[in-house]
Amino acid sequence: MPKIEMTRRFVAASGCPLGRPKIDYFDVANRGFMLEVRASGGKTFYQRYTDARGRERQYKIGPADVLTLDQARRKARLVLAQALVGEDPQEQRRELRETPTLKEFVRDRYLPHVKSYKRSWCTDETMLRVHILPSLGARPVDQIKTEDISTLLQTMQQKGYASGTTNRALVLLRYIYNLGRKWRVAGMKENPTLGLSTAPDVQRDRFLTPEETQRLISSIENDENQVAARAILLLLLTGGRRNEITQAKWEYVNWERRTLLVPLSKSGKPRHIALNAQALALLRAIPRTDNPYIFASPLNGRPSPSLFFPWDRIRKRAGLRDVRLHDLRHSYASFLVNQGISLYVVQGLLGHAHARTTQRYAHLAHETLLDAAERVGDVIDNANARISGAAEDDSRPVGEALT
Repeated sequence: MPKIEMTRRFVAASGCPLGRPKIDYFDVANRGFMLEVRASGGKTFYQRYTDARGRERQYKIGPADVLTLDQARRKARLVLAQALVGEDPQEQRRELRETPTLKEFVRDRYLPHVKSYKRSWCTDETMLRVHILPSLGARPVDQIKTEDISTLLQTMQQKGYASGTTNRALVLLRYIYNLGRKWRVAGMKENPTLGLSTAPDVQRDRFLTPEETQRLISSIENDENQVAARAILLLLLTGGRRNEITQAKWEYVNWERRTLLVPLSKSGKPRHIALNAQALALLRAIPRTDNPYIFASPLNGRPSPSLFFPWDRIRKRAGLRDVRLHDLRHSYASFLVNQGISLYVVQGLLGHAHARTTQRYAHLAHETLLDAAERVGDVIDNANARISGAAEDDSRPVGEALT
């Protein structure tokens, strides 16, 4: 362990003694600063230090053919300064090596975790694959800043995505980083979503008119994919959620009670969808096969995961480009409320766990009540008109009344 006055000339001229694999030269002017010279001719700068637990550690600064002696000395002083204030430079380097990219964390930790308990993990996977990972996936998790996430959300807004979609992206990233902090993943001590607020979620109320409903049904009947078309029509007839209908099996149909069982609904509990006469007729018209699914694809025997493409074709043909598949559920509720059905009954038919969810249709109930009140006013007006007419007849002279 020779100590020498390290100079640029010495670094260039130093060699390894014959018969030894390597030799360490320590600088007399800088404690712990050393040059390792190997028999192969390679040379590397190191700095030795004592960590907070009193253990001697060695930090690799870099190769002598890349770093100058002055550069290596400056880095060595920084390493010593960190060690003196209780920070372990070697630990920091290890943490940097172990810090995953966002794509790696999602693939190796997040998705395996949510698949074990979250029924809607496919929605998370789609959001990550389509929107988040193309923009941020290649970056180490500690290098994703608040500004980067804000830029992502702004880009999504500029592409025309609704606030509900951008909010889901933000909430998902927030949850990912909170899990990383909980699991003590390297590089995830801070959550870059803090300070970002979700945008006001614009509640969309799009209901089909009777004329639009007629056009839609006509387009459904004329579609080439009748498996998907029948599923879409059943959505309109029952107000069911997409997966409740597309994942339905024949064994779930109770023909006597006129219900369709949903073994696991959005609320986490089973529920029964009421089947009206038209819905029952639709189901009876579907050819039965050995496949357990009611709306099985003729190509792979599995239910459609989204119905998007047949729905997009059907709505465009009906001239209803702005109508979403979920709007069929809203329209089902509007049909009920406009017929005077109470919100309590609508809540049960839609399978809402909380009454506040059904309250979005309260304004429709108010309009129905106003219509009913107007009818009462019309009845009273008609009665008054008849009374007034009779009174005028009684007040006329007998001769006038006879003429």
